[in-house]
Amino acid sequence: MLWIVLCIAPGTPLIEDSASGVARYNPLLQSLVAGFFILFLAAGWAYGSGAGTIKNHRDVVRMMSEAMGDLAYYLVLAFTAAHFVAMFNWSNLGLIFAINGAAFLEGSNLPDSILLTFIILFGATINLFVGSASAKWALLAPVLVPMLMLIGISPEMSTAAYRVGDGATNIITPLMPYFPLILVFCQRWQKEFGLGSLAATMLPYSLLLLASGMVMTIIWVIFGIPLGPNAPVEFSLQ
Repeated sequence: MLWIVLCIAPGTPLIEDSASGVARYNPLLQSLVAGFFILFLAAGWAYGSGAGTIKNHRDVVRMMSEAMGDLAYYLVLAFTAAHFVAMFNWSNLGLIFAINGAAFLEGSNLPDSILLTFIILFGATINLFVGSASAKWALLAPVLVPMLMLIGISPEMSTAAYRVGDGATNIITPLMPYFPLILVFCQRWQKEFGLGSLAATMLPYSLLLLASGMVMTIIWVIFGIPLGPNAPVEFSLQ
């Protein structure tokens, strides 16, 4: 109740009376992370106390530490990816590759729908060898996005095409984090079920997802359907 009052009452710390429009709620938007943290902490503490798993504040700290331990793999990946992106930007290699790649694509005179189809196939192929979507995008985005922007394709459309290809082959690559979990569930009822059996079972679905995604992308580009608010298919540098 107090949070709602602070959000809507005039003169409260979460409302900036001197601003107008969305800017008026800047203090509220900036405090959402802290607000949700307190909300989930209080709800989790209350549930743990009722269930008997939390006896005192030391149990809360221990559980929070274990949860952060689960994020350690992602933090290491994000740290490494951030350094890679920073060095990549510092070296201007991304810009060089993007300009040369854009010149090559422009010289090919292929329509945007066909170019994005190749991007989808490229994303689907590389996903078989690199499982982490964030790691792949950290590697590809500094080149792929500006390269396609130079030939008139928006960053939103480039990202959508990448995700179509990346998502289609997730269910057949053993590098997907949930692949072993699915395999364990399958072996509950069929002991001889292995990696090859699971990949073969999911292959028709993967190909169907890939084909339908490419068809949808081609239709989206041909008709110029926006991907969202202020997210057109085409992009202009002017």
